[in-house]
Formats: sequence, C-alpha cells, structure tokens
Amino acid sequence: MGAFLAFLSIWFGVPVAAQSVDAVDVGRDRITIRLDTPAAGAASFALGGPDRLVVDLDGVGPGGRSDPGGVVRAVRQGARSGGSRIVFDLDVPSVVTEGRFSDDGRKLTLTLRSVAPDRFARATTAGRMRFRPHLALATIVPASSSAAMIVDRRQRATASVPVPRSRRGQRLPRVEGDADRPLVVIDAGHGGHDPGAISPHGGMREKDLTLKTARAIRDSLLASGRVRVALTRDRDEFLVLQERYAIARRLGASLFISVHCDSAENPDATGASIYTLSEVASDREAARLAARENKADILAGVDLGRQSADISSILIDLTQRETMNASAGFARLLGREATGVIPLKPNYHRMASLMVLKAPDLPSILFETGYLSNDADARRLDSAEGRRAIARSVERAVEVYFARRLAAR
Repeated sequence: MGAFLAFLSIWFGVPVAAQSVDAVDVGRDRITIRLDTPAAGAASFALGGPDRLVVDLDGVGPGGRSDPGGVVRAVRQGARSGGSRIVFDLDVPSVVTEGRFSDDGRKLTLTLRSVAPDRFARATTAGRMRFRPHLALATIVPASSSAAMIVDRRQRATASVPVPRSRRGQRLPRVEGDADRPLVVIDAGHGGHDPGAISPHGGMREKDLTLKTARAIRDSLLASGRVRVALTRDRDEFLVLQERYAIARRLGASLFISVHCDSAENPDATGASIYTLSEVASDREAARLAARENKADILAGVDLGRQSADISSILIDLTQRETMNASAGFARLLGREATGVIPLKPNYHRMASLMVLKAPDLPSILFETGYLSNDADARRLDSAEGRRAIARSVERAVEVYFARRLAAR
C-alpha cells in the first residue's frame, strides 16, 4: 500500500498525507531535510527583502520539527500545490552551492556558503536549482537564460534544455486616470513563486493580501480623480525588485508606493510601518531588510555616460537627497493620515537601504501594512474594511502631498 501511495504522489501529483517532512536541521554550513518517505524531487532558490532561502519539496507535505542554526535564524513550513515549501530566514546572506538526495530519497542535504550582499542579490535572479532522487545531478534553471544546464557531478557531462525566455519585452501596465494628473505607481509586493510572509493561522499569503490592498488603494485614488494610477502587477506574477521601480520610472511616475505585510517571531508585534531610503539603516530590523545595488546610470532622462565621474556623482547625490527628502515627507504625511485609522507602530517611520526604494529620482516608500504573524493584524488585512482603511489613509496623504508640491511650484 505504501508503494502504491508513493506511486500516486510521484506520477500524478496527488498529495498524500502519509508523506511529510520528519525534521529540518540547520548546521553551520548545511541544511538537512529528513522525510518519512521518498520525495519526487526538490528545488531551491533565493529571495531578497528580507534575505531568505526557499526549498520546495514535490509530493511531500509539511510537518515535523524545524530547528534553525548557523546563518538561519528561523525556519517556516507551509503547504503548496503538489507538496510543501520550507522558508529559511537568513541572518547572513548565503546561497546553496550543492544539493543531494540520499540513496533512498528520504534525506536531502544542501550545502550552504555565506556570500557578500551583492552576490546574494544576483542569486535572487539566478533561478532555481533542482534535485532528483537517485540522480547525482543538479539542474540549474536560470531566471533569465535561454537554457538550463544539467551538471552530472560524477561524470562532469553537460546538456541543455529549453526554459522560458527572458521577460525583457514585457509590456508596461495600464495607466488609469486623467492624462493631466500626476502618476502614482502602486507595487504589490511578492507574487508568483514568492508568497512572502505566511500567517501561522489560516495560511494567508502576503502576495495575495498585497495585491488586494494595492487594488483597493488604486480604486480609492481613482475615485478621488486627483491622480493617475498604475499597478506594477495586477495578477499573481513574480517581478524582480529592479523591475518594480523600473516600471514606475519608465512610466514617468511622480510617486512609488510598494505595499507589503510584515512578519515577526513575536506574535504580539503589531502595527504598520513606513520605510524610506537611507544608505545607513536606522535600526537592526531595517538592516536585515537592506540589500545593495549599484546606482542608476540614467538620472531623470540625463545620460550620465556623457558626464565626468565627478559630475555624475554630484548629480546623482543631489537628486537622491532631494528624492529622499520628498519620500520622507510623504512618509510623515501617510503616518499622520493613518493615525487613528489603522494601527501604527510608535516608531512607524523607518529607514533602510531597500533595493525597491533605490530609484534616485523617484520619491518612494515601502508600506508595511501590518503583521501576518499577529492574528488581529492578519484578520484586518484579510478584510475588505481593513483594506479600505489603508486605502483611505493613502488617498488623503497623496492628496496633501501633491497639493503641497503644486503650491511650492
């Protein structure tokens, strides 16, 4: 009977309750995942903001103990279609360099290596590393490459298979509203294979709630008639961090708002917070969220390649300072309008070197609307009324922000 259930799970993708994770152990330089029966396969990939490693197991459900250690400060498990997902929250940027199933397919061992932040940022766009039982292969599926390389570590042979093409030709999203109004771009965080935070009770996923909240904000702003609005994504799809603010810049946006939900080990942590860009993170929590990125080569339509290095540096610095000041001003407005409407953390305005806020000429904020790890916050974020309250706060802040800018001109 056990063999028959395993056959169903592997060949037809039928979830089998008997198949589950026994234990997840993290050492200094490796992760060991033990299963009660063989898995059909596995894949690992890296995510930024905050730094995480993710392992998807095929045909195996979540369960068993999870013990963090080494560079991993927390381990979370959840169900996914056809299997389970294990998320490793990192204290130190690290990547998977090798993975191998045991001969019986009941143990997966991943080798970890700590890397510099810029190397980890590149790893988040490199795609997935796939593993199969009974094969000494690592199948690397790049996110933006024309082929996946299959490397047999015993025979050192290589082969290639087609994978989806790069999304460089992706069309820009639709802009709604009167043509003479300033443009606000709303970015729903996470999406696609990246679920973001997952609530411990009810399994609510950050990527779903951010999209619902982004749509509520869009509808509220359009109803006001004072701005145009575009969403970086209006469906469940994955966008790399650079794509998100690049969309806003290509559309000529005047304001960029990235919507997220927070998570913490302490279930009592509650309230919204607003992040703006700072090269030096304002506290330890912000520092964990930070990522590095090279400064843009194009600034407000000016080709810096024609300027000397000194002049380019000065232009970028002056523009970025002005942008950071405008972003901080909007964050304070949003905090003021949200007070008494939605729960806010006492120190709601925080600063971090978040990649999604790095456009040097576009005022930007990252709005952490609440904690999915807190039951009350999660229920609020999952309710239409809770999302309308967030949208009203943003609408009022946007109205004052652009009225002030118009008066200043």
